[in-house]
Amino acid sequence: MKIEILDKIITLVMASLGLVAALAWNEAIQQIFKDIFGQASSTWAMVLYALIITVIVVLLTLKLTRMLDVAKQKLSSNDKKNNN
Repeated sequence: MKIEILDKIITLVMASLGLVAALAWNEAIQQIFKDIFGQASSTWAMVLYALIITVIVVLLTLKLTRMLDVAKQKLSSNDKKNNN
């Protein structure tokens, strides 16, 4: 039971740190966006920012998922070789 609680606490702490990092990156990206496109106070500028970030996140997610699949396949094939 204690290990399960510790596992959950570690998971929550890691998620919290991930959120802090995401918020820091959000502010940095917003500042870069303002530097490139000027003051981003208009609705259209914020929509454009959200669309650009969404596309980047989707592309990164797809790339990371593919990398994970390749790693799993390599691990699986290595396990099969070692068992034979």
